[in-house]
Amino acid sequence: MKAARFTAGDKSLDLLDVPTPEPGPLEVRVRIQACGICLSDVHLIDGSIPAIVPQVIPGHEPSGIVDKVGELVPGWKPGDRAVLAGGRSCGRCRNCTIGRDEDCLAFQIMGFHYDGSWAEYVTVPYFAMTPLPEGIPFEQAAILADAVATPYAALIDRGGLKPGESVGLWGIGGLGTHAVQLARLCGASFIVAVDPLASARERALSLGADLALDPLSQDVPGEIRGATGGLGLDLTLDLVGANAVLQQCVSSLGHGGRAVMVGLSLEHVQLERSLLFGVMKHSVLGHLGYQRRHLDDLVKLLAAGRLDLSASISDVIPLDDVVDGVRRLAEKEGDPVRIMVAPMNA
Repeated sequence: MKAARFTAGDKSLDLLDVPTPEPGPLEVRVRIQACGICLSDVHLIDGSIPAIVPQVIPGHEPSGIVDKVGELVPGWKPGDRAVLAGGRSCGRCRNCTIGRDEDCLAFQIMGFHYDGSWAEYVTVPYFAMTPLPEGIPFEQAAILADAVATPYAALIDRGGLKPGESVGLWGIGGLGTHAVQLARLCGASFIVAVDPLASARERALSLGADLALDPLSQDVPGEIRGATGGLGLDLTLDLVGANAVLQQCVSSLGHGGRAVMVGLSLEHVQLERSLLFGVMKHSVLGHLGYQRRHLDDLVKLLAAGRLDLSASISDVIPLDDVVDGVRRLAEKEGDPVRIMVAPMNA
């Protein structure tokens, strides 16, 4: 099969012919129809995120059609449509061995720990797949598997968003665009979007944000306190992964507010005004990914028309053009939300 393989030693991404994977007894082989290019993929390739293995096929936002099932796989058959979770439990840690795989201590991420879906085929555990109803485009389904599911889990579970609470979102790219929609869907009473790009701020307002701020030219915490009558926000999300952004998130919180770190970064966490942090009962919470049940929820919402992701598909490109797609996202050319790779359309 054709695949794009990243080599950590020289940070190269090359299109190659590689062996088509065979599914194990509890695995399914899927013919990939769409897979997103995520900013974390860009950071893996440019070295901002350290490589975990010497070589890997990136891509962790896939959807496709079941091609072959392992001998012990229940329920799935060739021809079934599916969206694939972008990770798997290790199966070997203390929690996995007692059946608590949802609390895996060494969770593995597709395209980082093991081969992902910038390829014609991928194999995954059958329990990492969610059925995809007819009528949902593969491109929209694919981005559920990170760009939508990650902020969804961060908002409703890690952040504990309750109806009527106020929310601030820093970074209105692939994750933040959907975080605006999800915060509104989940009952946020007031939504602030923060991004230096004017086009991103405009996009946030069009999707339901109440206020959009430029962190480079405005006093963001001050503007937020003014807009909330001095109360500050109940919940903030750092979707960028930068300590300066996290500081703004915390500084914009009200009493008992929670800041959730969604974006990945190697920077040290350092916050100012530690006295106020304690007095105001602030919380800073780390977050990674989502669980299968979140993916199941989102497929239902998409199928029911409660969630519209049609505007999130900035372009669909063949696998042959994936290197240029990575460049376009890295350079924010055209301010893309998600550039999708369609491996079988080359």
